[in-house]
Amino acid sequence: MRFSNTFPANLFVNARWYWMMGAAAVVFLVAFFFNFLFVPAVMYISLLAMLSLIDLVLLYWTRGKVKAERIVAEKLSLGDENKVQLKFENYFPFTIWLNIIDELPVQFQERNFELKEKVKFNSVIQTEYHLRPKTRGIYEFGRLICYIQTPLRLFQKRIVSADPLKVKVYPSFHQLKKYQLMAISESNVTGEKKIRRSGNSMEFEKIKDYVLGDDIRNINWKATARQNNLMLNTYTDARQQQIYCVIDKGRTMKFPFDGLTLLDYAINASLALLNVALLKQDKAGLVTFSKDDTEIVPADRRNNQFFHLREALFQQKTNFQESDYNSLRSNIQRKVGQRSLLLLFTNFETMAALERQLPYLRQLARQHLLCVVFFENTMLQQIHNSEAKTIKDIYVKTIADRFDFEKKQIVKELRHYGILSILTTPKSLSVDVINKYLELKSRQLV
Repeated sequence: MRFSNTFPANLFVNARWYWMMGAAAVVFLVAFFFNFLFVPAVMYISLLAMLSLIDLVLLYWTRGKVKAERIVAEKLSLGDENKVQLKFENYFPFTIWLNIIDELPVQFQERNFELKEKVKFNSVIQTEYHLRPKTRGIYEFGRLICYIQTPLRLFQKRIVSADPLKVKVYPSFHQLKKYQLMAISESNVTGEKKIRRSGNSMEFEKIKDYVLGDDIRNINWKATARQNNLMLNTYTDARQQQIYCVIDKGRTMKFPFDGLTLLDYAINASLALLNVALLKQDKAGLVTFSKDDTEIVPADRRNNQFFHLREALFQQKTNFQESDYNSLRSNIQRKVGQRSLLLLFTNFETMAALERQLPYLRQLARQHLLCVVFFENTMLQQIHNSEAKTIKDIYVKTIADRFDFEKKQIVKELRHYGILSILTTPKSLSVDVINKYLELKSRQLV
């Protein structure tokens, strides 16, 4: 759609002008019965005509303009608050009022977005708003439309700034620094579970002088005898291990939670975990699967590996069929030769759903260290904590408790066959999987 910048195509009348014209009509109507009001009515309509003319002259025939600019990042973060800035410069010789309409991407389904700002003479202001995208993909901003009003505020002049703009919404990258900090240090973040780091890995690094506070169990007695001084073995985390995030794209991952699907939570958590794995000098890879296809990004730790992983996660979409675990097993056995840590993001709601896939999981667990990550149903927990007041409430609560019990049985069944598992909520997913990864490294299982 193209907007004209010529008069009167971009001229709009304010409600104030209509109210004043309505008042004039009432005065003339009353003057029909009371003749002494006719002269004041003519003076009133003349004054209104003069003010209208002045307002038009100020809007169109003075040397003034408004420069508007939208400032938005090249890429947005999925599920996070992303800042969009609007900048306005007033070159009119008087204060102006702006009604601002920013045409937001269609994914937000926002049809009444409007801002109001006052910009003084020869000044610049900045305002901002925040967007929380809930799906990955390409988002297109439309035009930035401003309606300018003079201090009389009888008419508005429309100007159109900021051409349409396309940005990509990637898996959540705003939280990467926080998870990096949690992985490297033992600091805690308010509201988050603390990363646990117990024990030491057994990959030898070097021998150094003993310092008060070091672990005396690592004293190297032979080196101590040679140097006639206490010497200590130091160890570092085992490196170059292969870490794969395996993401189920089937229908069970389409379930929504707080605006995002379980697949999006799994993708966000995978990006955070793989970034931590690369920082830990491990090789990071990705496997996504559904009914008809299995995609594999081979584990590596080259400089651009994180870019390849991020782009691959950006492209993933859910389908509405049950995923083929047999195809997943055969593809991993054929393409992933080295023993690796496989973190499988999926969702089992019942024991029957697990039993159908358990033979394939057991075969994967024989060759790799497999950890199944699936989700608690937070709605069931809310029903469990609620008070049952009717027979129907008791029935619903009993069914909810049954499903919640099955989730715990799934954990026990996986443990019975030597398969690790994480049962977590979508909000705690990223922290819990990073916890598990660091725990496995500290236990020398990775």
